[in-house]
Amino acid sequence: MTDDEETVQCWLVERSSYGDERMVTLIYAPPDGDRHLTKQLSPNLLRRKRITAAIDVEPDRLEPVTDEETQERYATEAQRMAERHDPDAEV
Repeated sequence: MTDDEETVQCWLVERSSYGDERMVTLIYAPPDGDRHLTKQLSPNLLRRKRITAAIDVEPDRLEPVTDEETQERYATEAQRMAERHDPDAEV
């Protein structure tokens, strides 16, 4: 099995921060927007970690997107990111 068959390429579709700890939430989704992976990072970790336009994710780590409006938004943003950035580009 190749890496392509073992992973799904997901694009950064949302970045937000919240709470007293100012955790940063990154959401990655594949181009169809039907699944997502959420990562929460502290500002300190965010400064040390390279955040790229896309990441390869094992399919079993992806959660379904149940809301149709959110799925459409993720799909639109993933496609926009794919058109404007190389997968390994820092964003």
